[in-house]
Amino acid sequence: MIKIGIIGGTGLYDPKILSSVSEENVRTDFGLIKVKTGEYNGIPVAFLPRHGEDHAVPPHKVNYRGNIMALKKLGVVRILATGAVGSLNLEMRPGEFILVDQFIDFTRNRVQTFYEEGEKGVVHIDMTNPYCPELRKVIMEAAKILGMPLKTKGTYVCTEGPRFETPAEIKMYSSLGGDLVGMTSVPEVVLAREAEICYATIAMVTNFAAGISPTPLTHAEVLEAMRKNNENLKKLLVKTIEIMPPERNCECQCALEELGSLG
Repeated sequence: MIKIGIIGGTGLYDPKILSSVSEENVRTDFGLIKVKTGEYNGIPVAFLPRHGEDHAVPPHKVNYRGNIMALKKLGVVRILATGAVGSLNLEMRPGEFILVDQFIDFTRNRVQTFYEEGEKGVVHIDMTNPYCPELRKVIMEAAKILGMPLKTKGTYVCTEGPRFETPAEIKMYSSLGGDLVGMTSVPEVVLAREAEICYATIAMVTNFAAGISPTPLTHAEVLEAMRKNNENLKKLLVKTIEIMPPERNCECQCALEELGSLG
């Protein structure tokens, strides 16, 4: 059974870190999802590029529910997610990795639950610790082993996209306590919790946000920044996989205990 999944964000589209790669077509209630499966040092891993292999899917059109459900159907219980972000915090500079620990949601048109009335009822999921504390500790240990700098706290402001933000918006997000701005962590992190899957995001700062950056923002700039640091990101992912404990001891696995798990 495949217990570890990687969701690759901007700049991480292929599973070159894996061997014996094949493609699975997983049927879900939210459509057919293509997932690459393979192994790293004999450990089964699923890989799903969030935006598609050619970055054809914009953030507001990603099939978040289908993606999370497909990984759950494959047996995934831990998700390592990656994402490119802009920085609102001068202490979080381009090229740095940030292990996100909180989010602020400014999305507008995204369904954030598997539970929409019917037999399953309604769920009000707890998000006190939205990113699995246990999984975050494993990533921290992997970075320590590698001697790789990793900032271990950061609040991710999730916007609707696909446009970049205005300087006025960035000023507002900063005043609310935001450190980073991106377009994909929500509802992905929420759906993972509903599916009782441990989820953590490794964010890579690609630029300072609008109004902080001295130049206009471009998608090409983001891709170039990701390209330069992709090898380090892959090293961090595989080291995390290597040292992953076999069993979970966190609350993610019983997030729906009072209601019964999602099937």
